[in-house]
Amino acid sequence: MKYIYPVVFTHAEEGGYLISFPDFPHIHTDGESLADAFSMAEDALNLWLWHAEEKSKEIPVPTKPRDLAIADDDILALIKADTAEYRKHNDTQAVKKTLSIPRWLDTLAKESNVNFSNVLQNALMNELNVSEGHPK
Repeated sequence: MKYIYPVVFTHAEEGGYLISFPDFPHIHTDGESLADAFSMAEDALNLWLWHAEEKSKEIPVPTKPRDLAIADDDILALIKADTAEYRKHNDTQAVKKTLSIPRWLDTLAKESNVNFSNVLQNALMNELNVSEGHPK
């Protein structure tokens, strides 16, 4: 799923930025520079949303930026999250699958040194219209 949420960057006294999400009061992170802060915000938001999707938790509707009041020296921005893309990069643990094929096909494949895992992954990506773990 793809999402866009507002985020607030606050200058930290010790340098860098503190990051908070008006729609997610429990997500807090920080960044040493504004570029780092954007990256950290995107990562934190993706991680929270991924977890919420996995646990079927309710995901809040994004607050409209015009409805937010922030301090004069804070920075209000929008952060995008793509949990499908995030999973592809972070949920790479191999999962064992049991399948059945005719014995003659198994024999032929073994004689040809076929990598069954590779063939299945390629076939699934083709069937699901994805390539190298990314949407086509």
